[in-house]
Amino acid sequence: MTQLRLTLIQTDIIWENKKENLRLLRNRLEKLSGTTEIVVLPEMFSTGFSMNCEKLAEPTTGETIQTVKELATLHKMAIAGSFMCYDNRKYYNRAFFITPEGEEHYYDKRHLFRMGEEKDHYTAGTQQVIISYLGWNICLQVCYDLRFPIWSRNVDNRYDLLIYMANWPKSRRTPWDVLLRARAIENLSYACGVNCVGIDESGIKYNGGSAIISEKGEIMKAAENDKDDSITAILDLDTLRTLREKFPAWKDADSFQINI
Repeated sequence: MTQLRLTLIQTDIIWENKKENLRLLRNRLEKLSGTTEIVVLPEMFSTGFSMNCEKLAEPTTGETIQTVKELATLHKMAIAGSFMCYDNRKYYNRAFFITPEGEEHYYDKRHLFRMGEEKDHYTAGTQQVIISYLGWNICLQVCYDLRFPIWSRNVDNRYDLLIYMANWPKSRRTPWDVLLRARAIENLSYACGVNCVGIDESGIKYNGGSAIISEKGEIMKAAENDKDDSITAILDLDTLRTLREKFPAWKDADSFQINI
């Protein structure tokens, strides 16, 4: 498939209320059924960015992922986001990509947000994850990962779409806007970031900024600020490949290895 319909859902997450957030997800996806191939949700979409992982985290066989799997199959769309995961006696901020066929892909957030004490509660991931879906290669990243360009380096065009799911505060909105476009430009890739809106239990305000960015760093679609919103754009793989052929900056990238 050379063209791909991508949808971002920007939401006001109900704090630590899985059942309500999952109910709202059902309603939103019902309206999108048949209109898109991939839907992306914010970071920790079913709980909010909480450090209460001892109470709220669940395995991949738990309610959150099982609900996402059900909805992906029902509406024939892939669904991506992140959730609080409990795995092998550790807690992870785990991104997921679930296909309509029931395939499950996971990525554990590499860069944990120390200023929000995330490092004190969760374990960092160690592997970049790239998924093949409908002829596209897709790289998953989570929130604070956006600030670390080496972790998203697109070596030899290994991916075509870079996805960030986030809870990114309004007070740092400018870096969000700038870095999303930078990641697309430097990696010669489509990029998207989906954020939340509202105010969490700590009084932190989120005003969205969800956007889909072209391989040239142009904003293709942007959500309304301070509003539950969904946006969809059509991505074209042939357009991306043409740019990579005409402007092959990727061939001049520095070679290096990441040591973790």
